Amino acid sequence: MKKSVLLVLFLAVSASILLAQETGGVKGKVRTTRGDGIEGVSITARHNGEDVKSTTSDIKGNFEMTGLKTGVYNLVFTKSGYGSGLMSNVGIQNKKTNNLGDRLILTIDQGTQVIIKGTVFDQDGRSVAGAKVEVEKILSDGSTKSFGTGSTSYGGEPNARGEFTFKFSEGVAKFRITASVKGASASKEIEVSSAAIYRLSITLNLNKEK
Repeated sequence: MKKSVLLVLFLAVSASILLAQETGGVKGKVRTTRGDGIEGVSITARHNGEDVKSTTSDIKGNFEMTGLKTGVYNLVFTKSGYGSGLMSNVGIQNKKTNNLGDRLILTIDQGTQVIIKGTVFDQDGRSVAGAKVEVEKILSDGSTKSFGTGSTSYGGEPNARGEFTFKFSEGVAKFRITASVKGASASKEIEVSSAAIYRLSITLNLNKEK
């Protein structure tokens, strides 16, 4: 009886060792087009049309998936607010981890974005190109946090001169937009609530002698 039990245990251990020897892994980083890591992306490995294993990217966008049998997989990347991503024909080799690097890029789904579009004018109603535009988020305590800067366009598209565009994740917020050029500056505040395009205009009182 004891020999039979030992034989079963030996076979079980041998099988698990053999299984471990026939598996590998994959790792990489999911990022935006700007290079920022994306946290909370669901990564699913599919083999022969079936979902085999899943994991989630960390705060820096890094992920690692182990215990995959050797073979060729498709990796599917999903996160709310982003378009889905697919990487096909990812090879998994025995006892090796396939490092995909940071080639995994997800683009923001504009259908879930707050988009602020605006135009800067002078006091005579002419659009102003090359003005600096700064966006600040107004916090609940009245303080502000910088959310980026840009500049108004010189054209390139019909009637696009003097325009600017900023994009944010969906959510309730209040922003202050400040435009400045040639010593003149003016601001406007705008409240946003859901994914949509919000428009505003800012007028600068420019000194014509400058």
